[in-house]
Amino acid sequence: MDRARILIADEDDVLARTISWLLKEQGFDVTVTLGGERVLDALTEHEPDLLMFDVMMRGVDGYDLLHRINADPRWRDMPVLVVSAMPTDEATARLLSLGATDFVSKPFHVRELLARIRMQLRVRQELLHARSALRSTEVELDRVRLEAENRRKIVDILHEVTGDFSSEELYHILVRRVARALDISHCSLVLARPGDQVGVVAAAYEAPGLAHLEIRLERYPEIRAALETGEPVLIEDVDASALYNDVRLDWAAAGTLVPYRSVVALPFRLDGEQAGVIFLRTLLDEASLGRADVEFGDQVVRAAVAAIRRAQVIESTRADKARFEVLALTDPLTQTHNRRALMERLTSELERARRYALHLSVLMVDLDHFKVINDSYGHVVGDEVLRGVSRVLQREARAVDVVARFGGEEFLVVLPETGEEGAVALAERIRARVEETPPVTGGEYGWLRVTVSIGVATVPSTRVNSPEELIAVADEALYRAKAQGRNRVCS
Repeated sequence: MDRARILIADEDDVLARTISWLLKEQGFDVTVTLGGERVLDALTEHEPDLLMFDVMMRGVDGYDLLHRINADPRWRDMPVLVVSAMPTDEATARLLSLGATDFVSKPFHVRELLARIRMQLRVRQELLHARSALRSTEVELDRVRLEAENRRKIVDILHEVTGDFSSEELYHILVRRVARALDISHCSLVLARPGDQVGVVAAAYEAPGLAHLEIRLERYPEIRAALETGEPVLIEDVDASALYNDVRLDWAAAGTLVPYRSVVALPFRLDGEQAGVIFLRTLLDEASLGRADVEFGDQVVRAAVAAIRRAQVIESTRADKARFEVLALTDPLTQTHNRRALMERLTSELERARRYALHLSVLMVDLDHFKVINDSYGHVVGDEVLRGVSRVLQREARAVDVVARFGGEEFLVVLPETGEEGAVALAERIRARVEETPPVTGGEYGWLRVTVSIGVATVPSTRVNSPEELIAVADEALYRAKAQGRNRVCS
């Protein structure tokens, strides 16, 4: 990947130049603009991969500027990292709602800032790859549809096989539509590669319920020939064809009566390799298949292979897209929800609680003396402590609850349809579990003791009209728990 471009907008010249120097040392391409007046011009001129700016700069409305950047489709995939000295409680929800992807409070730790920048750039790159894959898939869909419109018979088939189907569904659609288009009674799709002894019938028109039936390819010389040569095989008269000389003896010995007049085996490729054949047969009382049928069937197979391959790409792309969406809403350290996902869920749950007159509680969970742990044992141990506490929270929470990392050592747990009594009981259970569960096990840190303080807030409440206010009430309760000696719950 090319060197990531970062634009820094800050009115503090010394700080901006210092950050610029640090980032350039890390291999980034950095541009600095002092103040906020030229941010939009600088974005257009430099097209950065990430924007860092302070919303509290004089002479410009930072919130309005953030809203305008977020509303511009040119910057929809550009992460915006706000670095500001404004209070965290005030900044968090409002900045995220206006389009910021992360917030770092001044003064900051350089290591944390670099980690946040790298994470945002990594997520951006993954999202861009997902968009590119989706665009490529859409282009391929358009191309196949355009080609199909030029063939009167094929268009009817492709209208069905270019739909939103899995590969298995397309196999069944394909054999049904080819059989109907050629007016034949037997059409199946066999998955096999050159040299295979066994093939798998993935779909059969004459037996719609049949799937994954194994067949011995030694009994099907036309399928073996099509796989080995990569060319269609046409047998207009099964009784007279020399291709069946060997198996004809087996048929006679076994007393097998072959009911077919003619046979066509149309090979197809997936990912550059022979993957199977479309196997067409007519019965003794039906007309023989001819060269025109082979040409038509081959065109259908080629188009159908594109549809099958596209279905595989779409299935893979959708899985990747789902993974990227989860990544964008997950805290990478603790694997809990991140702040963005938290605010979306909390807003939804608060609206639901109001609409149906339900209780809703939140727990603000804060590790006691976490700075001492980091200073005494280092950030590696500190990270493991955070992961250990997050595991306790996720084990104790219900499936409907939301566990999120709210700040450095703070977690927020959203409890739908839970009153104050139930929320306090869960908070006490969490507090006890954290105290009795070593978050770091083994080695010289196995004895490390960690405690948490928890603030509880519940609606309905006359003090709460928004998610931010509900969080503020929980934070006030947390402050009381800290003031009363820590390792306790307050509501």
